[in-house]
Amino acid sequence: MAVTVISPSGTSNAVTFTYVAAAVPVVTAVAPNNGPTSGGTSVTITGTGFTGATAVRFADLPAASFTVNSATQITAVTPADSAGPVAVTVISPSGTSNAVTFTYVAAAVPVVTAVAPNNGPTSGGTSVTITGTGFTGATAVRFADLPAASFTVNSATQITAVTPSGNPGGAAVTVTTPGGTSVVSATSYFFYAAPPVLTDASPAQGPTSGGTVVTLTGSSLLNASAVRFGVTNATSFTVVSSTQITATAPPGTGSTQITVVTPGGTSNPLPFAYIPAPTLTGLAPVSGPTSAGTVVTLTGTNLATATKVTFGATLAAFTVVSDTQITATAPAGAAGPVSVSVTTAGGPSAGLIYTRVAAPGI
Repeated sequence: MAVTVISPSGTSNAVTFTYVAAAVPVVTAVAPNNGPTSGGTSVTITGTGFTGATAVRFADLPAASFTVNSATQITAVTPADSAGPVAVTVISPSGTSNAVTFTYVAAAVPVVTAVAPNNGPTSGGTSVTITGTGFTGATAVRFADLPAASFTVNSATQITAVTPSGNPGGAAVTVTTPGGTSVVSATSYFFYAAPPVLTDASPAQGPTSGGTVVTLTGSSLLNASAVRFGVTNATSFTVVSSTQITATAPPGTGSTQITVVTPGGTSNPLPFAYIPAPTLTGLAPVSGPTSAGTVVTLTGTNLATATKVTFGATLAAFTVVSDTQITATAPAGAAGPVSVSVTTAGGPSAGLIYTRVAAPGI
């Protein structure tokens, strides 16, 4: 066609303009070519002639949204529809494209088969792995009526979720997807544990060599995983009940603190003191009659927590004067030497010899 310009002074020369018939769009592929009936799948449509596209349709339904990226590519979001194959077409001013198939798949109801770990503190914050099936497109994870603090869908069979804070007891864990919400089963529970509390440790002291059996009382002590003396685990422990644990102290020195660890967290600390073993350095006098009554002064170290003084196998009455001195009343016994020792919270001392002397003429 000739193009001219007309003015009062005349008509211009002519130049040629050629009209080209706009190409009807052609669709060659849709990827992915399937998705849930709930819609929301982002698909990439490739082909030709997409410039100026005015609509993308899935069967008779318009795409939830679409963007013309170029003459050869469109990104579209599927609308919701019933299960089965549908024709995808692109519409432009020059016409409607050929159709390619997108298949709607009915989403399966998710199933939770395990939660690990399945217990943790009421304060929340426990990272748990939820296993099962049908997790693709999960929109919610709940612990009882509370949404997870956060969750990540790792695959169709695994979700990682962080527990919210909750009340002590069992909380049903459910997963919601476009296919529905999982059914609660015996394997889909998370158990919130109250934090353990210690109220007493008896005895609260023992020898540096360890071995003291300490009775711990308190509350929420079930399922204890550790009893610690400072940073050292107890040699052994037994959970007697929710209010009592017996634990064997490991070796140690100085003052430390006892704590209990349960699924509910770590308890408050209670003090425990390691007592050095006592030593005896002198007896005065070192001999006496076979009859009872001689007052013997014992000197040494670490004597303040003395629990008994023995002359041989016989207990003696005694008084702790200081950490370095005890006075004891020698019990009656047969003539001859006998070993005197002191037992404290730190254990027994080595013995010193006290000699009983028979009265003359006997």
